[in-house]
Amino acid sequence: MKQYRLEATPAVELDIEAAFEWYEREESGLGFEFLEELRAAYLRILDYPLGYQDLSLGIRRALTRRFPYGVYFSVEADVIVVLGVLHTARDPEEWQRRV
Repeated sequence: MKQYRLEATPAVELDIEAAFEWYEREESGLGFEFLEELRAAYLRILDYPLGYQDLSLGIRRALTRRFPYGVYFSVEADVIVVLGVLHTARDPEEWQRRV
């Protein structure tokens, strides 16, 4: 089985920080639950990255299970590059601008 490693673009940290802060404002501890859910999504991606549909130009999306977020990523050899962690209600052009 091929081993992949995960890398994130700088914009991803801002996406995650914004989501974390929003959920923490809504309910104390909810931001940490979001981070755990995101970690679980990352692990699923690492296990089988090519199992996710190619949306466009080699960009794939994995959905978190509990929170309405998508993890947008590409697979480049043995590296999974995360381009965005975006709310599913956001304009799809947001992740497309990051390609």
